[in-house]
Amino acid sequence: MHRSPAMNLIHRQILSHQTQTAVISNKLRLTRPCDVFINHRSIDTKRTVASLLYDQLRWLKLRPFLDKKSMKPGDKLFDKIDIAIKECKIGIAIFSPSYCQSYFCLHELALMMELKKKVIPIFCDIKPSQLTIVDNGNVPEKEVHRFNSALEEAKYTVGLAFDSHKGNWSDVVTSAAEIVIDSLIELQEEKKKEHPIIPHQNTGFSPRTK
Repeated sequence: MHRSPAMNLIHRQILSHQTQTAVISNKLRLTRPCDVFINHRSIDTKRTVASLLYDQLRWLKLRPFLDKKSMKPGDKLFDKIDIAIKECKIGIAIFSPSYCQSYFCLHELALMMELKKKVIPIFCDIKPSQLTIVDNGNVPEKEVHRFNSALEEAKYTVGLAFDSHKGNWSDVVTSAAEIVIDSLIELQEEKKKEHPIIPHQNTGFSPRTK
């Protein structure tokens, strides 16, 4: 079907508007505070549960933060991550065999605990009792204390346990996403109780007019 030059111009304008809208929407998504911060050890879980969970939460229209997907070249690592943790509503800590070898993982966990964020643990191929820091002298004593305190708190927080040799990735991701949704609803309800909306009361008087 042949379209007139005027129709072609209108079509191009519509496509241009749609493209601009998509770009603006994507920028807003990146600049708005995240709902969920995903704390994980990349070499253990980046290609499995961490990425799968990120995609699932995005599919549910939430705003998760995952370093490799939420950061861009030029971002300052600690600044970007610390801001995301401070602004997030919920944290997910994916514990794995080499988790405690990472300063970044332990720093993120400690910051979430210090800020009193609700943290949902996922123990992937590791038991809570196996979460220990190997003090090789490279980490200041003050930081070691921070990290140990955060790990102890995580150990006694109810979470999900997953064995990658026996379990199904889809099951643990679905379960974690459901817990996140329930937790966000609970936080919203708590916020409503702390700041109740006082309904407008009609006194029966109307403004006097001249």
